[in-house]
Amino acid sequence: MGYVMLAGAITAEVAATTTMKYSDGFNRLGPSLVPLLGYVVSFALLAQTLKSMSTGTAYATWAGIGTAAVAAIGLVLFGEGRNLAKVSGIVLDLGGAH
Repeated sequence: MGYVMLAGAITAEVAATTTMKYSDGFNRLGPSLVPLLGYVVSFALLAQTLKSMSTGTAYATWAGIGTAAVAAIGLVLFGEGRNLAKVSGIVLDLGGAH
């Protein structure tokens, strides 16, 4: 059950981070509520995950998969560029988290 809650925490965090782009720096009320709710859900699920999983494993998985997913979404949805420095940074981040 821990991995199911962790998957939910990752999904909520990725949704929150992605939709933050639409909040215009939290200047638009509607689009600002989605990231706030997403982070609350993400942290609540992560906290529940920690009851059955080690902190290091849960956090590294949450952070690593979340980072990779947000980077991929940035490339696909927002047309963010891909260069050696960005890809290397993500790879190092993921490698360090696991």
